[in-house]
Amino acid sequence: MKTSLECIPCLVRQSLEMARMVTTDTGTHERVLRDALHRIAGMDMRRPPPVMAQYIHRMLRDVTGVEDPYRDAKVYQNRMALSVLADMRAKLASSANSLMTAVRLAIAGNIIDMGANANVTPESLRASIDRALNTPLVGDVDLFLEASAAAENVLYLCDNAGEIVFDQLLMRALGPSRVTAAVRGKPVLNDATMTDAVATGLDEIVEVIPNGSDAPGTLLEDCSDTFRRRFETADMIIAKGQGNFETLSDLPDPVFFLFQAKCPVIAEHAGVPLRAHVLVPFGR
Repeated sequence: MKTSLECIPCLVRQSLEMARMVTTDTGTHERVLRDALHRIAGMDMRRPPPVMAQYIHRMLRDVTGVEDPYRDAKVYQNRMALSVLADMRAKLASSANSLMTAVRLAIAGNIIDMGANANVTPESLRASIDRALNTPLVGDVDLFLEASAAAENVLYLCDNAGEIVFDQLLMRALGPSRVTAAVRGKPVLNDATMTDAVATGLDEIVEVIPNGSDAPGTLLEDCSDTFRRRFETADMIIAKGQGNFETLSDLPDPVFFLFQAKCPVIAEHAGVPLRAHVLVPFGR
């Protein structure tokens, strides 16, 4: 997916939000913003937005010396998600179709996205769960069910901290023995890393691997050889979140994307309404 002109204000906003999260020094805020504006002015618009976001986050870490600016936020999001896990398990237990209910709950967790919304609360998280259970899915459910029934090797590309608690439910429903979960190789935004996988117990359910990259999406050329081999040999790939959609939606091979369409540019590219709960295969 190419970078749209509408992406530029969002990248600028994220730059300033990130700087203010790390320090109260206004001089640092200005330095980060000026550097981001300079780089954005010369960016290759044919590349997906996470390419520029990756640069901005690297620059922020270099300027501030803080390796993981979102660490405290991710700890909070993991705990917040774990606090509703028992309720979600109860909903699954009473469901007539546990796999599709797990899909809906996984999509509900995509509300935890500091690139789009930095103010998720326990109340908004529970509201997202209720909406997901009562909102029609946009996409090809039958194709997803067909692919998931046939796949022996499922690669599940995770998105955010906290959200991975919701993903656990879908991984269990798919069958943990055939699922490998991939997280970011290094900290970026509130995206999940191995630290978050361990903190939420994901590593006790399925095999978890880092992708070797610090991009807020999946830039295959930036990922490790080990991850790329897993990607190439998977029978089925499930990718959570808008960042993964931005970076992988133009591949020739099919990927099943699960996310909430929080951005009008992404909604248009996916061919879905804004705020839709999405289960779409791309690359067919």
